[in-house]
Amino acid sequence: MSEAHLPVRARKRAPEHARVAVIVPAYGVAHLLQEALASLQAQTMPDWECVVIDDGAPDDVAGAVEPFLADPRIRFLVTGNHGVSAARNTAIRASQAPLVALLDGDDLYRPRYLETMCEALEGDENVRLGTCNARIFGAVPREHYCVERKQGTGDGVHGSLSDVLDRSFNVYIGTTFRRADFERVGGFDESMAQSEDFDFWVRLMLLGGYAFYAGEVLGEYRVRAGSASAHAGRMLLGNIKAYEKAQAALPEEATEQELLERLIASSRSALDFEHAIDRVIDGDTAGGLDHLRAARAQVGGLVWDVSFAMWRLVPALARPMLRWRRRAHSRGGEQASLVTRFAEVEI
Repeated sequence: MSEAHLPVRARKRAPEHARVAVIVPAYGVAHLLQEALASLQAQTMPDWECVVIDDGAPDDVAGAVEPFLADPRIRFLVTGNHGVSAARNTAIRASQAPLVALLDGDDLYRPRYLETMCEALEGDENVRLGTCNARIFGAVPREHYCVERKQGTGDGVHGSLSDVLDRSFNVYIGTTFRRADFERVGGFDESMAQSEDFDFWVRLMLLGGYAFYAGEVLGEYRVRAGSASAHAGRMLLGNIKAYEKAQAALPEEATEQELLERLIASSRSALDFEHAIDRVIDGDTAGGLDHLRAARAQVGGLVWDVSFAMWRLVPALARPMLRWRRRAHSRGGEQASLVTRFAEVEI
């Protein structure tokens, strides 16, 4: 069902003077959607339009969004389920504003988010994307922030392509970019089931310019139990695909090519380590531990040293300990680079 099949009050033209289109995918988060939309209505900058999209969700997204449709800035689309990339692409192309901001249906904006992002992009044509800090809450061991150290290798405000590639410049999903750039890169890659957002940031950065970081907590990123991307192996596969696409897009002599080679090699090694953990968790304790020892260079630290010593004496402990590690480092854990965190994070 498209927008044309919705009640008349849901079919509205976008505000003519909207500075930014806010895109809200709402699959499976009907019970949280009203919080997200209330945070949008609380923005200090009122010149926005919003497209909420239900791409075949199993819950009552229409009922959740209905109270907000009296706001002429908010529209609602319903499509079949083709994944979050397709949902975002469809909603973006149904909007009109020159800037686009992402707000997942279970996340929140703080009041100055849109004001800050619009000013950054409108004031500098070299900004390819604008991002910020965000509080991570929900199904996490402790609340923390997306960014807890200096961003990138430069001034901490402007990030290069290399900074985005190696994730020393963290890009929070609640990010704003230009519609023209979205069209230039072809939108989100609908063939990617993991790391589709990272791939999109990289392709935006390939256009030139830099990423902008507002050093404020302007968003709230909610982690739900069982949310997508919980398995590090799937994320690593997505990262590898994004790196390989960047390799193909860049000239052979580009300075980033050497970095991409290292990132791909590191990701493949980390993926091999994750496969070894899978073997243990799936019940092949002896074979999995042999595999883990062969990939031992991926991790370091006292806890890992002690763990390997314990498993040598009592192999049966490996399965519950590694199962716990897998849960602890699912999406929403510490936002270290997936490429490097296997060498940094203890069990």
